[in-house]
Amino acid sequence: MQPVPAQSAAEHDRSFFGHPRGLSTLFFTEFWERWGYYGMRSLLILFMRAPEQGGGLGFDQSKASAIYGLYAAMVYMASLPGGWVADRILGQRRSVLFGAIILVSAYLMVALPSMAAFYSGLVLVVIGTGLLKPNVSTIVGQLYQPEDKRRDAGFSIFYMGINMGAFVAPLVCGLAAREYGWRVGMSLAGVGMMAGVAQYLYGYRFLGNAGLHPVQVPPEVDALQRKRFYMCIVALVLLVAAVLGVDQLGLVNISAQGLNNAAGGFLLLLTLAFFAWLFMSGDWSAIERKRLVAIAVLFVASTMFWSVFEQAGSTLNIFASEKTANQIFGWEYPPSWLQSLNGLFIWTMAPAFAWLWMRLGSREPSSPAKFSWGLVCGGLGFLILIIPAATGVGVRVSPLWLTATYVLHTFGELCLSPVGLSATTKLAPARVAGLMMGLWFLSISIGNYLGARVSAVYESFSLPSLFGVVGVFAVVMGLLLAVAAKPVNRLMGGVK
Repeated sequence: MQPVPAQSAAEHDRSFFGHPRGLSTLFFTEFWERWGYYGMRSLLILFMRAPEQGGGLGFDQSKASAIYGLYAAMVYMASLPGGWVADRILGQRRSVLFGAIILVSAYLMVALPSMAAFYSGLVLVVIGTGLLKPNVSTIVGQLYQPEDKRRDAGFSIFYMGINMGAFVAPLVCGLAAREYGWRVGMSLAGVGMMAGVAQYLYGYRFLGNAGLHPVQVPPEVDALQRKRFYMCIVALVLLVAAVLGVDQLGLVNISAQGLNNAAGGFLLLLTLAFFAWLFMSGDWSAIERKRLVAIAVLFVASTMFWSVFEQAGSTLNIFASEKTANQIFGWEYPPSWLQSLNGLFIWTMAPAFAWLWMRLGSREPSSPAKFSWGLVCGGLGFLILIIPAATGVGVRVSPLWLTATYVLHTFGELCLSPVGLSATTKLAPARVAGLMMGLWFLSISIGNYLGARVSAVYESFSLPSLFGVVGVFAVVMGLLLAVAAKPVNRLMGGVK
C-alpha cells in the first residue's frame, strides 16, 4: 500500500472529527498498545504478591514493588534509544510496526508458566514499548503543519485512544484473571496487541509521509552518533551484568534492594549524562538552547507528577485490594477494576479539554501553567485519601474515595500529559524529534521509579502519613512552578 503523497494536504484534512484521517490510525494503534500495558499493569503487582498455591509468584511486598518499579521505569526509559533508532535507522513508521510485533510475543511470554519466560517477557515488553511509544506520538505531531492550531486538540483526541485502552483492559483482564487464573488474564494483553498490528497495517496508507524516513544528517555526524549509541548499549549490558555478578543473583532470585539501588543510580546518571550531552553537542541556535532549558524545566515537573500519578498501579492498587470495599449489590468485583476509572474519566473528559483549549484561543494558558495545575491536582488526589486511610485495621472504605482521587488525577493528567506531548513536538529541533520524544518518556520512567520506591514502604509507614507526604509534595511543586511559569514561557520563544 502506498502512502497518500501530499503531506501538506493534512492541513485541510478534517475527515476524523475535524482532524487528519491518519489520526484515527494512530488513535487505535495506541488504544491496543495501552490495552496491553494497562491490562498487565492492573494485574502485575497483585500477581507477584499472590501466593504460589493461588497461581501467583509468592513475592513479598518489597520484591514485588522493586520488580514492578524497575519494569515500569525501563518501559519508558527505552523510549530514548527507541526514538534514536527511529530518527537514524528505521523511521518512526517502521519502528512502531516492529515494536507492536515484539509486544505481541512479549505479553504472551509473560503469561507462560515459567520464571525464565516471565522475566524474558518483561524485557521484551520494554524493547517493544521503547520502539512504539515515543514514535507513534511523534507521528501524530507530524500530521500537522507547525502553525496548525489543531495540534493540542489533536493530541487530546489521541490521548482518548490511550485511555480507552486503559479503561477497557483492566475490566476484561481483571475479570478473566479472577475467573480463569492470573496467566489467562495477562495473556489477553497479547491478544489485544495482535488486533493492534492488524489495525496499524490497514491504516498505514492514511499517514501520508509522516514518520516514513529517518532524519538525514551528514555522514560524519551520523557515524559518530551511531558509535556513541552502540557504546551506550554495551555499557548498559556491562552494567546489568556487573550488578547481577556483584549481588550473585540469578534471573529467579532477584534482590529488591539491589534492583532499586541499581535502577536509581542508573536513571540518575543517564538523565544527567543525557542533558549534558544535549546542551554541549549539536549546532544549536540561541532560540533552540533556550527551548532546551524550558524542556528541562518541564522534564522535572513531569517527573514529579508521574511519581505521584503512577502509584495507581502499585500503592493505590494495593489500597484498592486491601482497604476498599469492592462490591456492587453484594457482588465482589476484582480490585483491578478500579484501575479503569482513570481511563474512563480521560475518555469522557478529554473532548471537553480539547474544546476548552481551542475555545480559549489566544487566552489559552501556557504549557508551564497547565503543568502547575496538573501537579496541584495530583497532590490533592492523595491528600483526600488521608481520611479513609485513617480508619482502623480491617475496616474497608467506600470505593468513592478512590474514585474522587482518580477524578483529580485525571484533571491533572489532562493538564499535563497531552500538553507535554504537544509541547515536546513544538520545542524539539526537527533533527532530534524522536530522541526528544524519548526524553519526555524518560521523565515518566523516573517518575515510575520514584513512585515504586514509595510503594515499597507501603507496609512500613502509616497510610495517612504516606499519603499526606506525597500529596503535600506535589502541591508545593505545583505552586512553585506556577510562580516560575512566566519566565519559563519566555524561554520557549513564542511556543505556548
